[in-house]
Amino acid sequence: METLSSLLGPQPMMAMFLTIAIGYLLGEVNVKGFSLGVGAVLFVALFIGWLAPKSAPAPMVGTLGLALFLYAVGVQYGKQFFLGLTSSAGRKANLIALSGVLLAGVVSVLFLKMTNLETGHALGLFAGAGTSTPTLQAAIVKLGNDDPAVGYSVAYPLGVAGPILFLYVTFMLLKPKIEMPPGGGLELLEIAPQESALKGKTIGDLLASLPAGIEIAALRRAHHNLPATHSMALAANDVLLVTGPSREALEGAARQLGEVHEGRIMGDRRDLDYLRVFVSRPTVAGRALADLKLPDGKPHVVVQVRRGDADIVPKPDLVLEFGDRVGLLAHRDEFGALRKFFGDSIKGTAEFSYISIGLGMALGFLLGAINFPLPGIGKLALGLSGVLIVALVLGNMRRTGGLNWTIPLSANLVLRNLGLTLFLAQVGMSSGPKFAATVSQTGFLMIGLGAIVVVALVLPILVLGLGVFKMPFDEVAGIVAGACGNPAILAYSNKLAPTDKPDIAYAMIFPGMTIIKILFVDIVPAFLGG
Repeated sequence: METLSSLLGPQPMMAMFLTIAIGYLLGEVNVKGFSLGVGAVLFVALFIGWLAPKSAPAPMVGTLGLALFLYAVGVQYGKQFFLGLTSSAGRKANLIALSGVLLAGVVSVLFLKMTNLETGHALGLFAGAGTSTPTLQAAIVKLGNDDPAVGYSVAYPLGVAGPILFLYVTFMLLKPKIEMPPGGGLELLEIAPQESALKGKTIGDLLASLPAGIEIAALRRAHHNLPATHSMALAANDVLLVTGPSREALEGAARQLGEVHEGRIMGDRRDLDYLRVFVSRPTVAGRALADLKLPDGKPHVVVQVRRGDADIVPKPDLVLEFGDRVGLLAHRDEFGALRKFFGDSIKGTAEFSYISIGLGMALGFLLGAINFPLPGIGKLALGLSGVLIVALVLGNMRRTGGLNWTIPLSANLVLRNLGLTLFLAQVGMSSGPKFAATVSQTGFLMIGLGAIVVVALVLPILVLGLGVFKMPFDEVAGIVAGACGNPAILAYSNKLAPTDKPDIAYAMIFPGMTIIKILFVDIVPAFLGG
């Protein structure tokens, strides 16, 4: 042990990356469906930190990692975040999360009277159970001592492992059905409408009567294929090329319109052929389809946009991002011009503006450093939550003039996972010695109290979300992750329910709940005389 400690102590970077490697290896161990995933990095880091205290990397490493994670999440889900706040479902999700956060705070305060716990220790348990470093910083500043760090170091590992265990047990007991988003590509079907369905109608009129998600991409008239537009009047003997999310949806449209005529359009590629291009030009990314000035020439039409593993219906207001794959129907003579227009480079899947991410992160740190005055209480600083708030705003704006704020999904995932891993490794290695010392001094008392605070935080959310409001499991898992705050919980939620709902709920919940936690530790000492 001493040899290993002396080897790792002078080499913090080597120790950190060794911690990451071992953590990911252990995270893949699966016991009856349960595995810690990236959360295992934290527990390996606690052990390495205890074994070799001098090996802990500088705090800036963890700050950078968490900031990268928060910025990547915010930029990707900014639009969904603001849409959620304006919806009844979004407000309900925030209230559910608030119930858990406030109950955890109340339980922490009760420990002050029941166990003669120090005010700092109680606030530290609250901050650690909610894995909120900004809350810990606020408590230390408010009390003027390091007592909160003791409770935080004990409760923090429980605040990561506890919610993960709750989600695992809930998932195994309920065995919820997760509705996966369609990712197999859009389906095509050629339909010849009945003449009674065509009289005096345009393609736009016809689409208004069809189910959502159904689009008409092209039509065949007089032995020629033409791109479809909403203003185009329909005529007898037209054959329509219809796209939809599933074969069943298209067959339903065929029963409504007429009969299937396969091979008329797709069998003749003289006028229109299929082309798929990557979006990699900065002048195209960040713009809506309706705003694009496609090259002049023979007619062409966008029929598909694929982002990550999902196909998106190409509505006029759809904003393109770097790395999107755009499917078009066009004449082969136009293929070269269209490839040049969109860029068509696979590098676009990992391309983003360092100017935008630099400005965005700088604005986030600036917002987090501002002290907002609170009458009768003092001042409030948002800390790293400022990075997330700015990223959410920029993600909703998507583009400002010539500056594109979005990050391609593949690059976003790399930044997010790298940031999360660095954060967990640094925090765990730094907390290892204090965690071990606290446990040895207080026995299991502090651990038991921390566990109760975690239960008070998570249980109300699960009961209200799943039991009272009957919400989908993946959405409730995201609310749990957002209320608890730790990225490892979000990562585990995504593993159990690989949809967008955990990420969206996390982005919608996390900023507000972080502010509530900070306010709590700022306000409570004023009433307790601490």
